[in-house]
Amino acid sequence: MPLHIHRTHRSGWIRAGVLGANDGLLSISSLLLGVAAAHMSTSGVLVTGLAGLVAGALSMGAGEYVSVSSQADTERADLELERSALLNDFDGEHAELRDIYKQRGLDHDLASLVSRKLMDHDALGAHARDEIGITDALKAQPLQAAATSAASFLFGGIVPLIAGVFATKDNLIFVIAVISFVFLAVLGALAARVGGASITRGAFRVLIWGAFVMGLTTYVGTFFSLA
Repeated sequence: MPLHIHRTHRSGWIRAGVLGANDGLLSISSLLLGVAAAHMSTSGVLVTGLAGLVAGALSMGAGEYVSVSSQADTERADLELERSALLNDFDGEHAELRDIYKQRGLDHDLASLVSRKLMDHDALGAHARDEIGITDALKAQPLQAAATSAASFLFGGIVPLIAGVFATKDNLIFVIAVISFVFLAVLGALAARVGGASITRGAFRVLIWGAFVMGLTTYVGTFFSLA
């Protein structure tokens, strides 16, 4: 029997990790390119990048925590509502779950048997999974999401910052742009590979948006340097 590897259980931390790393890399590289194009000194460019890296990581973590916490609050409220319904109308909840299974293709008797067996084993868990759509794999985890987002932002954002450290003033923009494009492509391909999508499409998609954002911020920096 073939072994199927599913990826849904990793979707939460993958989403937070990819979003954080991509945001960190793109935000910091664009920030560095913008201030470098405005002819700021190399030390000023790096200090700006470092400040942006710290602020971005903290903001990313805080934002993800608040967002996922709101989702977790909603899940808890739904579970409490379901728990109350099970206490006050167990038979009605059984009928509700039975009808869900009938809509999925089971006949009345089998749907009733399955519903009864599952509710005898774990009534709240059965309704959480099949009525509300809450599972252990997809349950909101605010702290995990926040930590993943902050760490991945740091990981992504430190790449162009390190590139800027080793670049000279004359080739600062070129080095940051090239290194950022390379890592953006790698990040896009890796995200696609882990998610089971096309590696080429994933890399190309990230590069297109990356080029647009970095090009625009570089133009803004150049514009103000000429003003």
